[in-house]
Amino acid sequence: MLQSQFTVALIYSLTFLKLSVAADTLSANQTIRDGQILVSEGEIFELGFFSPGNSNSRFLGIWYKTTPDVVIWVANRNNPIIDSQGILSIARNGTLLLKRGKTIIWSSNISSVASIPVVRLLNTGNLVIMNSTSQQNYIWQSFDYPCDTRLPGMVLVDYLGQGQDKYLTSWRSSHDPSIGDFSDRIEYNGGLVEMVVYHGKIKRSRRSPWSGHYTSNLPFILTTPFKPVLVFNKDRISLYDNSSLITRLTLDKSGFIHRYTMNESKNGWNLVHTFPRESCDNYARCGPNGICRISQVPICECLKGFAPRFRKDWDVQDWSGGCVRITPINCQNGDGFLGVEANFPDRFQFQLNTSMSFNECEAQCSKSCSCTAFATPFIDGISSCLMWFGDLIDIREPPEADSTVNIYIRLPASELESNNVLGKKKKRPAKIIFILTAVGVLISALICGGILLKRRLTREERKTEGLELPSFGLATVATATDNFSSKNMIGEGGFGPVYPVISLAKTDVVLSDGQGVAVKRLSKTSRQGIEEFKNEVNLITKLQHRNLVRLLGCCTKRDERMLIYEYMENRSLDNFIFDEDKRTILAWPKRFDIIMGIARGFLYLHHDSRLKIIHRDIKTSNILLDEYLNSKISDFGLARIVGGGHDIERAKRVIGTYGYMAPEYAFDGKFSVKSDIFSMGVVLLEIVTSKKNKSFRYMDYCDSLLGHAWLLGKEDRALELMDECLKDSYVESQVKRCMHVGLLCVQKHADNRPFMSNVLFMLGSDQEGANLPDPNEPGFFMGGSYNIEETCELHYNNEETCKPEPNSNAVSMTDIEAR
Repeated sequence: MLQSQFTVALIYSLTFLKLSVAADTLSANQTIRDGQILVSEGEIFELGFFSPGNSNSRFLGIWYKTTPDVVIWVANRNNPIIDSQGILSIARNGTLLLKRGKTIIWSSNISSVASIPVVRLLNTGNLVIMNSTSQQNYIWQSFDYPCDTRLPGMVLVDYLGQGQDKYLTSWRSSHDPSIGDFSDRIEYNGGLVEMVVYHGKIKRSRRSPWSGHYTSNLPFILTTPFKPVLVFNKDRISLYDNSSLITRLTLDKSGFIHRYTMNESKNGWNLVHTFPRESCDNYARCGPNGICRISQVPICECLKGFAPRFRKDWDVQDWSGGCVRITPINCQNGDGFLGVEANFPDRFQFQLNTSMSFNECEAQCSKSCSCTAFATPFIDGISSCLMWFGDLIDIREPPEADSTVNIYIRLPASELESNNVLGKKKKRPAKIIFILTAVGVLISALICGGILLKRRLTREERKTEGLELPSFGLATVATATDNFSSKNMIGEGGFGPVYPVISLAKTDVVLSDGQGVAVKRLSKTSRQGIEEFKNEVNLITKLQHRNLVRLLGCCTKRDERMLIYEYMENRSLDNFIFDEDKRTILAWPKRFDIIMGIARGFLYLHHDSRLKIIHRDIKTSNILLDEYLNSKISDFGLARIVGGGHDIERAKRVIGTYGYMAPEYAFDGKFSVKSDIFSMGVVLLEIVTSKKNKSFRYMDYCDSLLGHAWLLGKEDRALELMDECLKDSYVESQVKRCMHVGLLCVQKHADNRPFMSNVLFMLGSDQEGANLPDPNEPGFFMGGSYNIEETCELHYNNEETCKPEPNSNAVSMTDIEAR
C-alpha cells in the first residue's frame, strides 16, 4: 500500500518512502526495492532504504518501527546510492546483494554456502542469513558487523591481535553514516579487560576496567540491568549486554557513549547515562603521575611524592606534562608503598601474576627498583598481583560507589608518613573498619543534617509539619534577625527577603563550626506559597553536593514560612559580574572555576542524584558564592522531580525569569533537563561577557546577548564579547570553548542541546572549538536590524526588553513572573 513520504527529526532527521509492508523474511526469488520494508515478527524493527538528515543519498538500514529516526545499522554506510534505484536481493548461494542496476553497491561476506537461503529480520534487530531447513545456524548476521549502536545480544570482540575485532564506529555526521573518527573497543590486556574510546588511533577515554568484579568509573553499572557479560576464550574476549529491556548503547559523532532505554508507554527513549560525563573521564587528563579528582578545584594534583613537571603550565591549568618524583627511588633506603583510592592506571609496562597474595605481591614489587606501583585484583575469584613499571598514566579518584579500589604507589622513605607505610603498621581488621565507618557516618549525619543548638529545642520548635528538617521557633529566628530589620536585609527574590544571622551574641542558633546562617522569609505578597515552600524543603533536604547551598532548618510558626540556610559571605554571582567595580575581582581563573562548579552541581541534579531534578529557575542571582568564591546553586522553589532520562513535562503555569527561560517552556510550558541546559547556557555567556542577556543592546539591533554572540561566533569573533577586564588573565582557548559550549546550550530546539554530562566534559576538555559541533540558531534570535523606538521599551532601570509590535501575531505568555 502506497504511503506518503514523511520526515522525522529528533536525534537524526530521516526520510522514508514506504510503498509496501513486507513480512520478516526475504527468499531467493524476492527483492526489496526503495520504498519497501521488512518488519520483524514482533514489529520492533524495520529494514529498508532511508536518507539521513538533509542528505539526498539513500542507504539500506535497520531502525526501530516506533521511532524510525533511530537507525541502528547501515549496510552501505561508505557507499551511498545517489537515487532511489536501490534493490536488495539474495543470490542462490546465500549472498545478500545491494545493487543499483547492475552495479553492486554492497554485499554480505558469507562463510559458507546456503542451499535454500533465507534472509530474516529478527526481533533483536539482527539481520541474518540462514538455510530455511536449519534456521538456528546463521551463515551471516549483521550483529557481526556493528555500526554505531550496540543492542542486547550483540557481541563486541577482541581477537587478541588477530585483526578481526568487532567494535563500534561513529557516524561521520548526522547526515552521513560513513565511518567517523571515533571507535569504541573492548581490549583484553594480560587478564584485565576495559572499554576504550579512540579518536583515530589516540585514546580518548577508558571505562569499566575489569578487576574480578566490574569495577567502573560508571558507578550505576553495578545497580542497573545493563551489567555487561564477559566471555573468556583462548583466542578472544567477548562482551555483550544481557538485558530484557529495549535498550541501546550508541557512540555518537563526537565520541560520546550514550545508553538509552525505551519507555514503551510513551514510544520514547530515556537517556540513562552518557560517557565521558566529566573532565576526569578524559584520557590522561592530569598527565603522568597526576591524579584527577572531580570533587575538588582544581581537578588535577600530583600524587604524593611527585611535583609538577612544568610549574608554569600547571598554574594555567595545563596538566598534560604531568608530574615527576620529588625524591628519586632508592631501593637500599627503605622504600615503601602508599595506598591510594584510584582506578587502575593504564597498562603500558606491567606484569600480572595470578595466585599471589597481597603480601607476596608487595614483596615482589619491592624486589624490582623499577616497579612503581602494584594492586591485587581478584581475577576469576583468585587474588592476583598487578605491577606497573614506569610512569602511571590516567589515574582518577573512583566514584563513591567504587571507593574501595586501591593501588599502592612506591615512595622513598622520606615521603612516607608512618601510618601509611605498608608492612610497618598492621591493616585494621574489617570489623574495626566497619565500626569506625559507622561512627563516622553517624557523626557526619549529626553535623551535616542541620544546626546544632546550644540548648534543647522545645516541642513547638521540633514540630515541622511533616518536613524532615530541624525546625526553629519564631521568637528564636526573630531575635537572630533583629526582628527582621530591613536595614540588615541582604537580598530579595520571588520568595521573599533574606536576612543574615552572623552575630552569635544575638542568638543561640549557631553551626557547630561557628559559621553563620541566613534566613529566607516568605513574603506576604509573594506569589509563591506553601507548595513552593514545601517543595524546596522536601527537595533540597534529599540533596547533598558541594555545589548546592545547604539547607539547615525551617520555621513554620503560624502563617510564617522561613528557610534557614548556610550563610554565603559573597552573596550572589550577579552582584559581581554586573557591577562595574566588583567584576574586576573575578579574574578569568576564578570565573572558570565558578562555571565548572555550576556545571558539576547540575550534573548531580540531572544525572547523579537519587532524584532527577529540573531546577527551572537557573540564573546568576541564584548562584551564590561562599567565602572563597566557590559557586553554590540555590532557590529550589520551582524545581521538579521528573522520571528517568529526558522526559518532557508540562507546567500548569509558566513561572520563571525573563532572559533565562527556554523557548519551549516560555511558549508551551514544556520543561525538561534541556530547559535547564538553555538557562545554563545563558548564565555561561553572561559570566564570560559580564552582560545581561535580557538587557543587551548592540547598536541598532534589539537582539539578545545570545543572538549577537551567535553571529560573532559564526565569524570567529566571539572574543570581542569577552569582558574587557579579563584581558590580562584570560586563557583564550578556555574562553572560546566556554562561549562555544554556551551557544550549544541555547540552541532553539531542545533536542539539539547537549546534556549536562556533555557540557561538563566539553568545558573541561582540551578540545578546540573546531572539534565541537557547530551551534545552530539560538532561541529568541531576532536577527536583522530593528527600530528601537518601535520594538523596544526603555524601562526606568535603563534595561531594554524586546516586545512584539502592536497587532502582531505574538504568543501570549501568561503567569510569567520576573523574579
